[in-house]
Amino acid sequence: MNSRHTASVLVLAAVGEAAMGAALIIVPSLVGHLLLGAEPTGIAVILARVAGIAMISLSVACWPGTPLIGMLTYSAAVTLYLAYVGFAGGFSGVLLWPAVVLHVIMTALLTQASTSGKETKT
Repeated sequence: MNSRHTASVLVLAAVGEAAMGAALIIVPSLVGHLLLGAEPTGIAVILARVAGIAMISLSVACWPGTPLIGMLTYSAAVTLYLAYVGFAGGFSGVLLWPAVVLHVIMTALLTQASTSGKETKT
């Protein structure tokens, strides 16, 4: 495969993963029903939405450009979502708030790295 064809396939895959990720975030019950024949309930809905965030972030990382932005997207989005779950969702395991704090720190570090121009290309 030439590099142009590879890039086109990567973009197509990224769009597909982003669409599925968005569906998992917006309608996890429908996706669960259509994909597995059962609707997620309770914490499975939360985990489905985190998976959706991860899929969108993976698609951002695979888009022509920088993988750092994909990690920044994931870290920022999961920080916000987990904090929301902790405050409004009534769920709070022993590692929820340490995970939120860790992702706040990672988001700050990734933001600094993306704006400093010191990103390492892989």
